[in-house]
Amino acid sequence: MAEIRVLAEDPSTARVFRRFWPYLRPHRAIFAAALLANVASSAAVVGIAPAIGLGVDAVTDGDERRLWWAVALMAGLVLARMVLLRSSEVLLSAAGERTIRGLRDLVVDRLGRAPLRFIEAHRTGDLLRRSTGEISDLTLFLRDQLPNLLGFGLTVALTTALLLVYSLLLALLLLALFMPVAILVVAWFTRGAPRAFGRQAAADATMTATFTETLNAHEALVAPGRPQEWVRRFRVDNDELLRAADRTIAVQSRLELFGMIEGLATAALLLLSVWLVRAGQVSVGTVVVFVVATRNLFESMLTLSGLAGQAQLARTGLARLTDLLDALAPAGRAPAEPPAGTELLAGTELPARGDLVADGLSFGYAEGADVLRDVSVTFPSGDRAGLVGVTGSGKTTLAKLLTGLYEPDVGTVRYGGVDLRVADPDQVRARIVLIPQQVHIITGTLAENLALAPGEPDRAAMERAVELLGLGDWTARLGGLDADVGMRGSRLSAGERQIVGLLRAGLVDPPVLLLDEATADLDPDAARRLETAVERLRPGRTLVVIAHRPTTIERLPRIVRVESGRLN
Repeated sequence: MAEIRVLAEDPSTARVFRRFWPYLRPHRAIFAAALLANVASSAAVVGIAPAIGLGVDAVTDGDERRLWWAVALMAGLVLARMVLLRSSEVLLSAAGERTIRGLRDLVVDRLGRAPLRFIEAHRTGDLLRRSTGEISDLTLFLRDQLPNLLGFGLTVALTTALLLVYSLLLALLLLALFMPVAILVVAWFTRGAPRAFGRQAAADATMTATFTETLNAHEALVAPGRPQEWVRRFRVDNDELLRAADRTIAVQSRLELFGMIEGLATAALLLLSVWLVRAGQVSVGTVVVFVVATRNLFESMLTLSGLAGQAQLARTGLARLTDLLDALAPAGRAPAEPPAGTELLAGTELPARGDLVADGLSFGYAEGADVLRDVSVTFPSGDRAGLVGVTGSGKTTLAKLLTGLYEPDVGTVRYGGVDLRVADPDQVRARIVLIPQQVHIITGTLAENLALAPGEPDRAAMERAVELLGLGDWTARLGGLDADVGMRGSRLSAGERQIVGLLRAGLVDPPVLLLDEATADLDPDAARRLETAVERLRPGRTLVVIAHRPTTIERLPRIVRVESGRLN
């Protein structure tokens, strides 16, 4: 069977920033400006300690002029810090918003172009979480945590350099005694964080998926009096999320050891500094610089340890989002290479009219379990035929293959001699239209639902379609094109939903129209209205109807029977 990329439940975070870089590249200039402002802001913070030390030495030496220079320098650094920090935050926020806006557009575009089999292979809640929740978490990280993460990270690096310059002995002692312990704590956190945060993200997505699916099945649970089944399923996933969150908290708590390291380091530094001052090795100002700088160093490291959890959470979400983007074909990709022996028209253009031909089709949803096997059938241009068979025989699957919604595992589907796999998808949708048994309706007006048809139809086109199909009285009774159809079409009957689907087809005016049991389970009046509309839409086009109703089958001049995945 054709390979469908399945999203990883817990994708690897290794080299995730490198894999995500192509999506940041368009905004690299503003990110670079924000980074420079952040470096300057952090340098101003680090420079305050030497300014204090300069002032202390000036007081010790009784140099009033140097004291005023120290005060002016400190005031200038504080003011520069405020301006630069604000500039950095504004630039990072702007860069983050641009990146997030681009990501949202990209995800929606790629999901819109994704193969139907990819969508069907994943839980709706998981796709929802990756395409909305992960982006939302990333937005908060870029806007709130990233400026602090960069600022404090730079403060640690610049403060370490400052300490090495002021007193190599004190700096090396500090680094030798406490830096290995700090590195071990970070390594301990890093070793457990990817798995813990990955499991929490996966458990969160699973709970979202269960909630989404159960909410959609609310009627099926409430009608027989089984709402407790909803509670039971949700509680299982919620308990798993709680266990995953507890593991994450346990890993994050490892970073609390930084507080103990800071206290020990400060005490050791003070004792050694007193001895060095008495020995005349360093000045009092140098000791003050070291005390202030060391406090900045450990406070920054402690803050970084707190942000590390948020950074790992963002990293995990970024890995899940990148996994989704990588799994989806890039928007605007070039057509696939034509299969051997396939005759193509120039530029893979589809003709306005043509025969719809299935040749040797085989298809399965799982390995070794074919739903269709070696199916070959031709629907000549202008044909009017019915696909008939028992439930589960493969009729709907064949219809999706004929419309290009599925790619066959074996064989080809051609329209006018062009393999649908190498044709422009927009042209395929304009030439071959399937009206499914369950027509999807969005919350809004009738006009907003008709606007989902390909080609962005305007108001005049909608009115012409209503007139063409003889549905003016039905539209008027509904309340016109601006009538509210309710939440997800709750004010429409099953037959009226099918009429909306047929109106969408009328707006496209396709050469080939497939109806998947459009009149099944409808009341006679709705079925008659729908069949009359189909008859008015049919002239000059190929019509293929998947039908169960005897009255519908009797009106079709040609019948194609499907039995157990084969044509009979």
